[in-house]
Amino acid sequence: MPHDFDQVFDRRRTGSIKWTFYGDDVLPMWVADMDFPAPPPILAALHARIDRGDFGYELPSPTLSECICERIHRLYRWDITPDQIVYIPSLVTGLNAVCRAIGESGDGVLVQTPVYPPFLTAPVNQGRVVQMAELTLVPNGRTFGYRVDYERMAAVVNDRTRLFILCNPHNPTGEAYSHEELLRMAAFCEQHDLIICSDEIHCDLLLGDTRHTPIATLAPEIAERTITLMAPSKTFNIPGLKASFAIVTDPNLRKRLMAAMEGIVPWLNSFALAAMEVAYRDCDDWLSDLRAYLTANRNAVTHFVIERMPQVKTTIPQATYLAWFDCREAGIEGNPYEFFRREAKVALNDGVPFGAGGEGFVRLNFGCPRALLMEGLERMKSALDKRSFK
Repeated sequence: MPHDFDQVFDRRRTGSIKWTFYGDDVLPMWVADMDFPAPPPILAALHARIDRGDFGYELPSPTLSECICERIHRLYRWDITPDQIVYIPSLVTGLNAVCRAIGESGDGVLVQTPVYPPFLTAPVNQGRVVQMAELTLVPNGRTFGYRVDYERMAAVVNDRTRLFILCNPHNPTGEAYSHEELLRMAAFCEQHDLIICSDEIHCDLLLGDTRHTPIATLAPEIAERTITLMAPSKTFNIPGLKASFAIVTDPNLRKRLMAAMEGIVPWLNSFALAAMEVAYRDCDDWLSDLRAYLTANRNAVTHFVIERMPQVKTTIPQATYLAWFDCREAGIEGNPYEFFRREAKVALNDGVPFGAGGEGFVRLNFGCPRALLMEGLERMKSALDKRSFK
């Protein structure tokens, strides 16, 4: 029986950042967590963990590591071993630890913007220099996509660039990079002797017939220079449990990462470990239904923008539950994020913190029951229509 993602449940009094940051009259469609309960097997595992009554220090179990290895092989035909897994509380922690591990103070970190804001803050936190290579926007009528601009990448790297942080699938564009595109980016990194940190946290949130390819699977020599970050947090809506991991096949690179984490990155907690194992072992049916629902939501957003919101253009994401709106021709005075929050009572993500190429854009989270999604879109349309008649 398909899982019911249409059910709306009230999160306003739960301490949820998404639902309490703005006033009760604002519909939150911003921060990347979903408005669905976690899968039933995860809830059951957490109840069982509580019933044990033991919350002492805990290490990842051999069965968890084996579960991850089996899953990685099943999905990508990538053979990894438990010792190549480094557990980390969150992906943002991982980004900071990688920036700390690679290079020295003042060295460069290459990123492709617009991109998830911690890509821009993590290098600075660790005394590194952000080198932004803006993606090239490719218009297609009322929709648009992006392509990697290798000339811009070559123009910003220098002899102090040490690290390239890749976002695949990309946040906020929703691009799931092809085998050929990944090969070209890997070749660029080999040419410039860059370590690759590949954020693949959205790799399970594939829409339609999209497939995911971890960049480290392309060739052994690429894997040797790659740190891959993954997590169940976005996929199974458990980001508050703080569970993620890195796959680092090269022992020297793994040693550098673990040294950078020493003394500042805590172990995963008992609930994170329990939830991660059951998510990867027992929740494939739930995930399949979720992907179908999110694909339908993606299609609903695209159709609504094309048919009813002519002032705005949108991406058609291949993965994630995030749509990226171009509002630069909407006639909005000032920041579109502020406009929609004030006039539509809809909270989106402001494009400015996503770096070069983000101004005039907003990010919409469609990981919610369709009734909430359509309410948010109708509010946005109404605000734009009222502005047009002024």
